[in-house]
Amino acid sequence: MQQILSIWASLDLRKKIIVVLATVAVFAAVLSLTRVATKPGMALLYSGLESGAAGDVVRALEQHGAKYEVRGGAIYVDTGTRDELRMTLASEGLPANSTQGYELLDTLSGFGTTSQMFDAAYWRAKEGELARTIVGSPLINQARVHIANASSNPFQRNSKSSASVTITSNSGAIPTKQAQALRFLVASAVAGLAPEDVAIIDGNGGLVGAADEPTSKGGEDRAEQMRASVQRLLEARVGTGNAVVEVNLETVTESELITQRIFDPDSRVAISVDTEELSTDSQNSGNGQVTVASNLPDGDVVDGAGSMNQNRESRERINYEVSETQREVIREPGAIRRLSVAVLINGTPGVSEAGDAILIPRPEEELAAMHELVASAVGFDEARGDVITLKSMNFLPVVPLGTSAESSFFNQVEWDAMSLVQMAVLAIVAVILGVFVIRPLLMRSKDLNALPEAAQISGPDVAGGGVDPTASLMGEIDPDALPAPEGDAPEDLPLPAHLMTQSDAVERLRSMINDRQQETVEILRSWLDDGEEKA
Repeated sequence: MQQILSIWASLDLRKKIIVVLATVAVFAAVLSLTRVATKPGMALLYSGLESGAAGDVVRALEQHGAKYEVRGGAIYVDTGTRDELRMTLASEGLPANSTQGYELLDTLSGFGTTSQMFDAAYWRAKEGELARTIVGSPLINQARVHIANASSNPFQRNSKSSASVTITSNSGAIPTKQAQALRFLVASAVAGLAPEDVAIIDGNGGLVGAADEPTSKGGEDRAEQMRASVQRLLEARVGTGNAVVEVNLETVTESELITQRIFDPDSRVAISVDTEELSTDSQNSGNGQVTVASNLPDGDVVDGAGSMNQNRESRERINYEVSETQREVIREPGAIRRLSVAVLINGTPGVSEAGDAILIPRPEEELAAMHELVASAVGFDEARGDVITLKSMNFLPVVPLGTSAESSFFNQVEWDAMSLVQMAVLAIVAVILGVFVIRPLLMRSKDLNALPEAAQISGPDVAGGGVDPTASLMGEIDPDALPAPEGDAPEDLPLPAHLMTQSDAVERLRSMINDRQQETVEILRSWLDDGEEKA
């Protein structure tokens, strides 16, 4: 403490003012850093809300007394209370969804509501409910559903329902499988709506999962499944990373309808028999011939012989049914037309004659067994023209690039960019003030008192009527002020300052300068600097 007071007394007014201001600035910087460090971190609560919904959330936060910040279109709250506030606001129905569902039907009354008004409200409610269900997916941020119902035009025969869904995903375009799932979701909710009549439109990537994509993607999906099956089968034997499998699948892309009717004449069955019999009998009595005599009253009539006729007829009709075969074959796209599989197997590790590690190609017996396994896994058909190529070659070593990603403690901490900038600025200001302002002043004052023997050379303080502490160094020692020595002092011990004469003090000063030349140079340089400033 005494040293600090002596340093402070050796400074002039200007330096004292600079030291005071620098000290205040350093303390202010330290306090600001402490405040920023102890200030609770702000985490994102909600973003992208509409103005009405955001206002309701802010009003609820004020009612709960929670600290919040509004930055653009985002609301930030204390990190420690974010999850609790989300659950609390959710229990209160916040943030309110602007899309209304079936609650629209609650506002309709039986009086003054026509059938057209009810239908319009019903389809609005249906669209709102579908939009709510779609937004519930973690991949989708916003959604709008539009349904064109065909029942509004009952007199049109060829009209059918259709729908369109506009979505905004959280990150990039949604995958095709997700779009297909949305199609079936909307088609299942609307009667008479087919999945292919639902269009999914992504605000980031345009039309997603068009109607013709399942046909074109079917072959690729099957080829990927075959490749994964063969890869998993081979790696169980050769190890992970020692087998590369590629599958090329050619599928039928056109549809075909075949109708056949086949009659077999050798295969007949009697279904009915019709038999008809006809019998005819006729008899003619014999009369005399008609002559002139027979015309006379008493003429002789000649008696003739009679005749008899019999006729019989039989008919039979048999109806047969001929065997008939009718076939109707519909061939849909997706059938396998040709299959090609290429498999590359890494060699087995071995040792050369020189003792170096090498890879040896696998034997033919092992490759033949693998070929049979691959053929069974993919459903190989030679008549179809399928080809399987399996080779054993040495893989080139792959040198890893970069370093492996590892979890760090800093990844688990939520950083606020503005807080980091403030802390960095305040830290820089504190360092600048400490290094370029306070440190030079303290070092310069320390150099003035770097020689502790100066106090021994000097006598009592000035207030006691003695010699000035710096007078011995400036050559202003009054010989009358020094009392005469009493007795002889031991030669091995230095004399006290009040017993030293002028010659002893000068000799002591010379020996001290010889022993501490560097410190003496620094003191002289500081004196010269002070002299220039006073001039």
